[in-house]
Amino acid sequence: MLLRKRNLYLVALAVSLCAMLGSLYYSEIKGLTPCTLCWYQRILMYPIVFLSLIGLRYRDHMLPRYVLPLSLIGGAIAAYHYVIQMFHPAAVNGFINCTKNGVSCTTIDLSYFGFVTIPLLSLIAFLIIAGAMFAALRTGDWK
Repeated sequence: MLLRKRNLYLVALAVSLCAMLGSLYYSEIKGLTPCTLCWYQRILMYPIVFLSLIGLRYRDHMLPRYVLPLSLIGGAIAAYHYVIQMFHPAAVNGFINCTKNGVSCTTIDLSYFGFVTIPLLSLIAFLIIAGAMFAALRTGDWK
């Protein structure tokens, strides 16, 4: 069966690792400076890589309880970031100072098909991880 804790932990590890490497690629190789909301999303995504590795290695049944808060908060930040970026750029300064490091959170540095931006990719990653962790809570089968 595919819905086993091991497989779900592997999904969380793979998605978070891809998200981490992707964000490092865009900032360190492509030279895109992350905005404030991007930093918050990174702060919540990067620990998931290490928590998933440890949870997978030690078969930790508590891993979803560690990862779910990170993925849900990160998903909420990514959703907010996407909405202000695509629909309400004027609303950004009312909630958070997104230009303190010189980069506005409403700036679209990367866009595929006119709507796929970095915050949307982050949101999708957080949702996949949260879904895997919700499923892991519901299954007790490891192998």
